[in-house]
Amino acid sequence: MGAFNIDKKQEGDSVVMQFEGILDEAASFGGVELSGGNKYVFDLEKVSAINSCGIREWVNWLKTGESAQEIVYKNCPKIIVDQINMVAGFLPNNGKVESFYVPYYCDETGAEKMILFKHGAELKEGEVNPPDGIKDDETGDEMEMDVIEAKYFKFIKK
Repeated sequence: MGAFNIDKKQEGDSVVMQFEGILDEAASFGGVELSGGNKYVFDLEKVSAINSCGIREWVNWLKTGESAQEIVYKNCPKIIVDQINMVAGFLPNNGKVESFYVPYYCDETGAEKMILFKHGAELKEGEVNPPDGIKDDETGDEMEMDVIEAKYFKFIKK
């Protein structure tokens, strides 16, 4: 994954955009407008890296949309969750997070795993309910959440 790509398609009443690659100074939003839809779903699972220039481009691009539109972020990797928590405007006021990945770690084996948390399942009414018994696929050892919960889940309280 290198170049930044956006795949845009209409699905019912929603415009779904899948983002892929590195969000940096070379990322282009040219020709991808936030108009013509009431709901936008941003699938961010394949965003592999982001830097300060990419953050600036993202926030500026979001400002081109209408404030009445609904924006939904889904499949957010940790790098996106970190930006939502740190950068004002990265998740606009009319935006919400539908699903996001949480890193888990096993002290015994050093194994890492990303677990998808979804609104309505692990995230209900502004509360996080982590799944029980996340295990290392190879050894079956118990894994634990590898984030500082108060910081990582900060965006939920916004």
